Amino acid sequence: MLSNRERPLTIAIVALGGQGGGVLTDWLVDTAQSNGYLVQSTFVAGVAQRTGATVYCVEMFPKDRARAIGKDPVFTAYPVPGDVDLVVAGEMAETGRAIQKGFVTPNVTTLIASSHRVYSITEKSALGDGIVDQQPVAQIAEKAAKKFVCFDMQATASETGSVISSVLLGAIAATGALPFSRESFETSIRKDGRAVESNLRGFAVGYERGSAGVSPAPEVPTDVAKPAGPNGYALSARIAATLPANAGAIALHGALRALDYQDVNYAKAYLDQLDAILQVDRAAGGEEKGFGLTEEVARQLALQMCYEDTIRVADLKTRHHRHERIRDHVAAAPGQPVYVAEFFHPRIEEICDTLPAPIAEYVLRSDGLKRVLGAFTKKGRIVKTTKIGGFLMLDLISRLRRWRRGTYRYKIQQQLIGDWLENVRSASHEDYDYALSIARCIELVKGYGDTYQRGLTRYQTTLDAVRKSTSPDRAADVRRLHTAALADEQGRVFDDAVNALRQGV
Repeated sequence: MLSNRERPLTIAIVALGGQGGGVLTDWLVDTAQSNGYLVQSTFVAGVAQRTGATVYCVEMFPKDRARAIGKDPVFTAYPVPGDVDLVVAGEMAETGRAIQKGFVTPNVTTLIASSHRVYSITEKSALGDGIVDQQPVAQIAEKAAKKFVCFDMQATASETGSVISSVLLGAIAATGALPFSRESFETSIRKDGRAVESNLRGFAVGYERGSAGVSPAPEVPTDVAKPAGPNGYALSARIAATLPANAGAIALHGALRALDYQDVNYAKAYLDQLDAILQVDRAAGGEEKGFGLTEEVARQLALQMCYEDTIRVADLKTRHHRHERIRDHVAAAPGQPVYVAEFFHPRIEEICDTLPAPIAEYVLRSDGLKRVLGAFTKKGRIVKTTKIGGFLMLDLISRLRRWRRGTYRYKIQQQLIGDWLENVRSASHEDYDYALSIARCIELVKGYGDTYQRGLTRYQTTLDAVRKSTSPDRAADVRRLHTAALADEQGRVFDDAVNALRQGV
């Protein structure tokens, strides 16, 4: 057995599907072999592209040293916690997982990580804002590693027209964690023969930025809405003339969203509602509070008016820029065919949402009709939107937008919006913060089907429980139940919070 000082160099690479972890491994193996090293590489695949990263393990040992000792090293099949010299993570959440697994050790491990995020399924499916704060991960990484190199390598790859694996290789070369020259790494890229020029560009910028160490993540600037066309400019002018600046910035986003979603009259109706709320806000002393109530209603009203129905989904999936974005995402070459397959599973509720309101109400009241339609909606179907048949089917659905105001979902959504705004107005006479908390609470109502019904039920339960409560601070009660409603999908935390409020706990 080799002594601790004679152990192999161990590299752990944690990468998501599509990040080129296998290509990076091949480059490292070739570089080591070209420099006279014995090398072994293994990998353990993740459960799926985003529910588990693939962990690659590369170990290497000098051939001449093995001959001098008189024995070959015994390589491991998986990185051993506390015994890893170099950890490479293609994304910040995976950086945290690598630290959690014990791969990163002070005074031993050089940690290289990209500061960008690829949001996990749990983050995307959270009832509220489920995005994990990456700043604590970066702080822990600096303490956990001997050397920490971190910058946005995905942005660098896009900037150089390369792939993130080449940028990661450049950062690896810059750290000096491996005993090979820059030229050796570049030679491996050339020998591979795939996209050599772009990968060398990515490598070069990765090497330059890797030499600088940790680059703080830039602050994300506030997205400023940019009107276009006569309708957009007219809406912008109206907002500038009638709404305070902070609320106006949000309202411009909302108005342009409503314009894109439906038509200019829909956008004007959105602003009409805001004008009315602004008067309520002023009467409640909102000027001293920065018109926070108008700002919050501007945000939530846009989301409620631009709900996602089958018409909206079909519209978004057939837009030209979406297919261009997909081509860019998969790095398709000019003229290279790209096929997109969409999975759809509309249920009776979603179908009825798109039907004229009287017909939908009749269907939903009829158990017989629901059974018949249910037989056709048990299974989902694959629609290839890059094929003429699939595209035309969704394009036809998207063109139903002109009749959206007559659909069942539009009817119930307008009733919901009217009730919500009336609740805000009534609460503003009692307490400004109470009105503001109700304005925010409507975010529970989103999506369609079970998700919509679950959010609606919790929103209505929240208002009912608070109204019947003897608690003196209704605003705090709404906020507490609002937070509890977003805590878990099953609603256990929410039910406990409601029961506690009803019991006066």
